[in-house]
Amino acid sequence: MTTTTLAIANQKGGVAKTTTVASLGAALAELGHRVLLVDLDPQACLTFSLGIDPEDLELSVHHVLTKGLDASEVIIETEDGVDLLPATIELARAEADLLTRTGREHVIKGAMEDLAESGAAYDWVLLDCPPSLGVLTVAALTAAEGVLIPLQCETLSHRGVGQLLDTVHDVRRFTNRGLEVWGVLPTLFDGRTNHARKVLETISDTYDLDVVEPPIPKTIKFAEAPAAGRSILATSRSSKGARAYRDVAVNLVERRK
Repeated sequence: MTTTTLAIANQKGGVAKTTTVASLGAALAELGHRVLLVDLDPQACLTFSLGIDPEDLELSVHHVLTKGLDASEVIIETEDGVDLLPATIELARAEADLLTRTGREHVIKGAMEDLAESGAAYDWVLLDCPPSLGVLTVAALTAAEGVLIPLQCETLSHRGVGQLLDTVHDVRRFTNRGLEVWGVLPTLFDGRTNHARKVLETISDTYDLDVVEPPIPKTIKFAEAPAAGRSILATSRSSKGARAYRDVAVNLVERRK
């Protein structure tokens, strides 16, 4: 089976992007897939939420992208059954380091190709993009076959979708002709409000995007998971949030067939 690389992107913070990467990764691993998660956010929230203290790390994705270190030397196995290419605060420097570099858009793609050549076989690579449309997000979109947009179902949060889609359009033109938008994943969804449902309809109509089902419900269980250093699939297996991510994972597997 070939590797599917999916960028999880939205330049707006607080839309459950990192939660989505960790939970989908764990759900895909439960389905028997080999999964690599890549933390591209200098805040290293994904790394921390999987039980790894970024301050204890000597090597991170920063060294892979800016120093040419082989990703296989940095990857960590996690208790959630997924592998992680971790981030540290040093990654904040990578944006500046890469700005002047030729081919900077291709650094993540190159690192993933090197990893595949070294014999690492992943079914899925999920890229956790930083909350910006800078160099690292563009490099992630250049490396990916698809982009999934987590979106909080509130009016303001979907104003950034247009900007992200403009970036996707540019990436298609210049660095990755095959990039597809897999759709919007509604997060922090409160199905009891008409407003949340209305926002969903507006998004699919305005931007002509698929809505990835089912919506991820708003639940306190998500806040409890990172403190335990595991995803919600481990900390609260039968919660509605965990079930929703399992269903989304099944739908993504179907989508890639």
